[in-house]
Amino acid sequence: MVIGHRPAPACRRRRPDARGWYHRPVPYLRDAEYADLPAVEAIHAEAARSSAATFDEVGRPAPWWRATLEGCDFEKGHLLLVAVSGDGTVLGYAKSGQFRDKAAYRTTCETSIYLGTDHRGSGVGGALYRELFARLDRGPLRLAVAGVTQPNVASDRLHRALGFEEVGTFTGVGTKFGRPWDVRWYQRRLGGSR
Repeated sequence: MVIGHRPAPACRRRRPDARGWYHRPVPYLRDAEYADLPAVEAIHAEAARSSAATFDEVGRPAPWWRATLEGCDFEKGHLLLVAVSGDGTVLGYAKSGQFRDKAAYRTTCETSIYLGTDHRGSGVGGALYRELFARLDRGPLRLAVAGVTQPNVASDRLHRALGFEEVGTFTGVGTKFGRPWDVRWYQRRLGGSR
């Protein structure tokens, strides 16, 4: 299956079909499996090493990812999804999990999404995050929250496009790469709030 769109960005260097349309393969979106965890771990580790998108300074260890996968529970809104190419390569992941370790927050989850460097800006992130929220909207949770390190125009745009509203910014809340970073917080009502 492919998605047609026009025109393709110059960086794509793909040839149009006879109608002038460019095609992008649609990734397969599914629940993560144990076999996906090394790729998920590598994607997160790369983000931890090279960007302020996560305040982790090193990647999470394999046991943490196994525990995350084993803790997936639709009723709690704890999900781990992956986008996979036709050849089985994990392109990115989206995750939802516990917002805070206090019982009163049980109807709220925190979400995040990370893509391999070669797949950013390709539409994979939007497809993956839409699938995550389609699932969360069918569940009992009332609210999703997400923090976006600033500046990050692409992530801000993605969150707004998926119905998030900005609720505030923590100024200089994290320090990484020798400088302070702001985090803009977003929230989105889920199906359980209707």
